[in-house]
Amino acid sequence: MPDDMSNLQRPIQQMPDAIRAALEAAGLMDEYLERPPYQRNDYLSWITRAKRQDTRERRLEQMLDELRRGDVYMKMDWRPR
Repeated sequence: MPDDMSNLQRPIQQMPDAIRAALEAAGLMDEYLERPPYQRNDYLSWITRAKRQDTRERRLEQMLDELRRGDVYMKMDWRPR
């Protein structure tokens, strides 16, 4: 799967170490990397934009839950191609 983020309209987000560690600890890095570039970028932006730590943690947990399920993106139904 190509990892081309060059066509994204939004600023490209770098993955913070804490999010990388959470994905690895949950065994969900492959599921994360299988998502389209815009979803990966949106998740990172959404989590890191939170001002409060508890909000960041809640958003991170939502992302992890959605990756586990595999058919949800930002609380919306999603079907991989």
